[in-house]
Amino acid sequence: MRNERLRWLLLSAIFAGIMAVLSQLTIPLPLIPITGQTLAVGLTATILGSRYGTLAMIIYTLLGAVGLPVFAGASGGLQVLVGKTGGYIFGFILTVYATGLILEKTSFTLKNAIIANIVGMLINLLCGSIQLKYVMDIPWDKAIAFGATPFLVVGVIKAVLASLIGIKVRERLIANRLIRIEETLSR
Repeated sequence: MRNERLRWLLLSAIFAGIMAVLSQLTIPLPLIPITGQTLAVGLTATILGSRYGTLAMIIYTLLGAVGLPVFAGASGGLQVLVGKTGGYIFGFILTVYATGLILEKTSFTLKNAIIANIVGMLINLLCGSIQLKYVMDIPWDKAIAFGATPFLVVGVIKAVLASLIGIKVRERLIANRLIRIEETLSR
């Protein structure tokens, strides 16, 4: 039991690191850049579930809050968290929790993972749009138009990718006894 908990805690720390690395992958597009952040969020939720996935996102957010360059564009610091994109970062915590919880309450299947990751993506876009609205002092329709709408199609693609990869990795971790399914279900 103790070793199993330690394994999960180590996986949480590893996934905070994966999140930091994938946050640096950016495809610059004219209107919006596409980063690996939300893919990492979906992977974390799908593989670790709600409890340890949320821990991974809290670790990631705290690392960035103290100034480590873990956020997109190798940025960090409190100014990022209170800025126009901070809502997405805080949203990662809620997103992973909700996505993982949906999977734990249903089952870790590809279909459920896709549904859970799409719900998570919508939660994250809502969190980002809310902070964008208040930081930029813009009306709700503009906050949604700038903060959510441009990311929907790419978000669905990343949700499906995170589900495909995440379910396979989780199955491998369980098959190789790196995590025990009983521990996951009983947390």
